[in-house]
Amino acid sequence: MDIAALAYSVISSTDPNQWVRFGEDVAGFSAHEAPGGIALRMDERAGRMFIEKGDRDCYYASGWEIRSEAQFAAALEELKSHGVDFHRSTPEERALRHVVDMVWFHDPSGNRHELACGYTSHFDRFISPAGVSHFVTGDLGFGHMVLPAPKIAETRAFMMDVLGFGVADFMYHRPMGPDGPAMRIDFMHCGNGRHHSLALFEGEVPSGCVHLMVEVPNMDEVGHAYDRMLATNTRLMATLGKHTNDHMTSFYIETPGGFALEYGFGGRTIDWDRHTVFESTSVSLWGHDFSVGFGADEQKAMADAA
Repeated sequence: MDIAALAYSVISSTDPNQWVRFGEDVAGFSAHEAPGGIALRMDERAGRMFIEKGDRDCYYASGWEIRSEAQFAAALEELKSHGVDFHRSTPEERALRHVVDMVWFHDPSGNRHELACGYTSHFDRFISPAGVSHFVTGDLGFGHMVLPAPKIAETRAFMMDVLGFGVADFMYHRPMGPDGPAMRIDFMHCGNGRHHSLALFEGEVPSGCVHLMVEVPNMDEVGHAYDRMLATNTRLMATLGKHTNDHMTSFYIETPGGFALEYGFGGRTIDWDRHTVFESTSVSLWGHDFSVGFGADEQKAMADAA
């Protein structure tokens, strides 16, 4: 299947205006009214994150880009051949997402994925209210996300065998220490050079997502975002650091959706014909103290369960 990139994410919100404030004042997106919700722009497209009114604050769906009608038709045949129960989109769904056509389905862990054929846009110039020069998008898609996958083996196989993803690398997370149970994380790529457009986390996540990542072109933009986080009293989820696998220099903040936003620069792109899959035994080359946010939440969850 020819999935080109991560096109968009759909987020459910009990108060979409929270995302307007967060998007413009902290992240530097521009927020716009859209049919059925709010569109957060990062580039010339009508939106990269679409916020719709719901009864929960959570991640809702991942939109994967198919470039042509012929590839879209072939993708639907591929879904049929694997017995995937997919659903045609409604006009209202396509209007919010600004796509030409779309179908949706769930993976074995219950995550909703959408295959989107093309996009619609006025191609207005992106102007960040916070002064962000631009985000790294284009052929690489708008970033990546980490989704819960309690059935990780089945979900990984689904993403590879049905949707055509590949594994860039993997690691084991041990939230209870080196002697505790291991939870696998698979970092997966699609039809572009971004190190991963998706990661699967072997566990349940109430918000439906561990984090979304967006990339800016230089360290100064990361620093400006860090200042905006402090000025708005936004919760820090992990300190500044540089990841081992994709070399992203970033920090993490809490979003109104109950998951985190990774804000970084310098992510490497990969020539997949020359890449060897590896297991990473460390999350970061330096920094990224997760105890300030993620770790505190894990300790609280374990204490509540005790």
